[in-house]
Amino acid sequence: MSIETATNVCSVAFRDREGKQIEKRTNKRGSHSELLFLFIEELMEEHGLKIPELEGVLVSKGPGSYTGLRISASAVKGLLFQTQVPLYAVDTLASYAMQAATEREVVGTIHSVIDARRQHLYHQKFQWEQGALRTYDQTEVRPIDNVEKMIEAGDIVVGTGLKRLDAEVRDKATLLDSHAITARSLIDLYEAEAENFFKQVDPESFDPSYYTSSQVQ
Repeated sequence: MSIETATNVCSVAFRDREGKQIEKRTNKRGSHSELLFLFIEELMEEHGLKIPELEGVLVSKGPGSYTGLRISASAVKGLLFQTQVPLYAVDTLASYAMQAATEREVVGTIHSVIDARRQHLYHQKFQWEQGALRTYDQTEVRPIDNVEKMIEAGDIVVGTGLKRLDAEVRDKATLLDSHAITARSLIDLYEAEAENFFKQVDPESFDPSYYTSSQVQ
């Protein structure tokens, strides 16, 4: 099972033993606390699942909305309490890039972005090469104009805050907005054994990757 709540999107996905992925998802602002547990409960009931029977749980670790990330962190702590089910924290921006690569079947550069405060974006640049996702930098809080300078013709930009980019930059890139944000991409990363983008964590001590206001100038 995988959980994505780093932005307005609230998504829960499950992969069954046949490899089929099932998702429950909404893009309704402020719905995470109301719908996350409902989605999980519905998936459990509809497919006859019990938490202790899961092979693992994947959770999007950030960056992103403080509230959204806290809700999913609290959820997995409760779900996995006194179970042996492993928890994996997945890089949020890497999961966006994975979805873009899967959806577009591209070879090239992918920019994952999340809207941040003021004139900034959370940003990380990826390459899809020989069927694998790679990156050569870290997630950063960057001024929007700096991100715009990094985007070249033919690149893919995926995530939230796309409308904050200059129109000329948008016109030369392929844009994938919030429809490409899904918990299914966390499962795809895990199945691709892209271990540099996720790690097993202790549910009890798990804390998402937050950015403080001092990191956004």
